[in-house]
Amino acid sequence: MKEILLIKCGELVLKGLNRYRFEHQLVRTLKWRLAPVGDFRIHSNQSTLYVEPVGEQSARDALDVVQKLFGVVTIQPAAMCAKDMAAICQMAGEYLKDVMAGVATFKVEARRSDKRFHLTSPQISAEVGGYLSELYPHCKPKMEKPELTIKVEIREEYAFISGQRLPGAGGMPTGTNGRGMLLLSGGIDSPVAGWMMAKRGLELSAVHFFSYPYTSEEAKEKVLDLAGILAQWCGRMTVHVVPFTKIQLAIAEQCQEDYSTILMRRFMMRIAERVARDQSCEALITGESLGQVASQTMQSLACTDAVCGMPVFRPVIGMDKEEIVRVARRIDTFETSVLPYEDCCTVFTPRHPQTKPKLEYVEREESRLDVEALIEEAVAGIERVVKKMGNREKSLSVD
Repeated sequence: MKEILLIKCGELVLKGLNRYRFEHQLVRTLKWRLAPVGDFRIHSNQSTLYVEPVGEQSARDALDVVQKLFGVVTIQPAAMCAKDMAAICQMAGEYLKDVMAGVATFKVEARRSDKRFHLTSPQISAEVGGYLSELYPHCKPKMEKPELTIKVEIREEYAFISGQRLPGAGGMPTGTNGRGMLLLSGGIDSPVAGWMMAKRGLELSAVHFFSYPYTSEEAKEKVLDLAGILAQWCGRMTVHVVPFTKIQLAIAEQCQEDYSTILMRRFMMRIAERVARDQSCEALITGESLGQVASQTMQSLACTDAVCGMPVFRPVIGMDKEEIVRVARRIDTFETSVLPYEDCCTVFTPRHPQTKPKLEYVEREESRLDVEALIEEAVAGIERVVKKMGNREKSLSVD
């Protein structure tokens, strides 16, 4: 018996003349992501991707990778056999033995992509269903809300039988909608924001602001671990670790305390944009949620956006904390995000931050600083960390 994976691609099938570009990118990414796992043959036909193991490889070995691949909506592990009704029935009985033993009701849904096949879809369903009901008399056919839905697909070369329909990540293939720079902190929100934009086809890089010795090495490692988790979905991520202590000290020493958070955020946006342009990114991504903290009021966001010359995506802007946490748990970042290590946003926090700052007052405070010199020094000290499938490489400076 040979088992393969049938992959359904969701909204990709709605694309017009450029549909091939999206499918080609998905296949290319899938081959790259599966290469460390084993040997698989991957091809596309009739809006379905086929992942076929080669040699002794098992199709199940590819499941974890495929389920975290953006652009995949559902995955069906399926047995393949000859396009002959006797062979199809026999294969269904053998392949579905374990799953049929655990349910009381089932139905068969057939799809005949190869219209030359001598039976119609309803006839195929009836014949396979009748065979299974005789083979497993404890399991009764039920057309409405059965415990198990069995899929039989008749395609050009083979027939496929499946008893599972597993969810994929959905969205668009990585890289089909450009590149974005994620401002990645150690909190719950920013990894979720990055994941949500990666789901829409963005290839991610990240920038993290590190305030040593006020923030610890453990805090930095926590952020790199979060990037590693995101890399399981995105494939590869470069984290640009920015030394931020001198900027924060300059703000604390030379500016009014209540403006320090907004000034800090404006520096972050400027530096993130500088790095983004160097890395051919076309947008910034933040985890800001409207009204969650002082720097995330409408007036504060307007003051930080005033220094940006590229789009800023805020995918969690309208979500409450419970909704964000739900996504964080789904993508496995929550437990790491809540580890009790500080980040740069929690140091030098003003006692009474401005929640409705006016831009002219913010710019007045900022004029006390040598903005360009501080930015240049921070950018010159950037450390690059590449995260890919749980591995990490380090470099001491930006290329």
